[in-house]
Amino acid sequence: MQTATFGGGCFWGVEALFRQQDGVIEAFSGYEGGEQDAPTYQDVCSGATGHAEVVEVTFDESVISYQQLLAIFFENHNPTQLNRQGLDVGSQYRSAVFYHNDEQQAQVNNVIEQLTTEKRFGDKKIVTEVTPASTFYKAEEYHQKYYAKNGGSCSI
Repeated sequence: MQTATFGGGCFWGVEALFRQQDGVIEAFSGYEGGEQDAPTYQDVCSGATGHAEVVEVTFDESVISYQQLLAIFFENHNPTQLNRQGLDVGSQYRSAVFYHNDEQQAQVNNVIEQLTTEKRFGDKKIVTEVTPASTFYKAEEYHQKYYAKNGGSCSI
């Protein structure tokens, strides 16, 4: 089993997207990349903690590769929007990949380079933050499997 961590706006949609993929064992909404220990949703929403809303994905690499997860990630959000996705605005909604090893770092950097070379997003610069994984704080239980429990959808 491997771990991947992605931030692509509101974590409800990102989590639901990854949960649908064959080979994904688990996906949890949470917070990463900030300064405060054990932040709450209210703390993160204040913008003062520096955390992003993220989804930590556990996957079986014999079924789905990290490269495939990256493709899904970049195809389902706008990595050229700084600190926002759709109507969600703030640094907690930034596009981010928190890599867990050197191979993941190389793969995400290669994908960004390829998307840039192909002009997949026109002349817009990809602003996805690529950062080493730090402490993942699982979000409150009511955020987990939010769409499965409450219905609804979002732009992702």
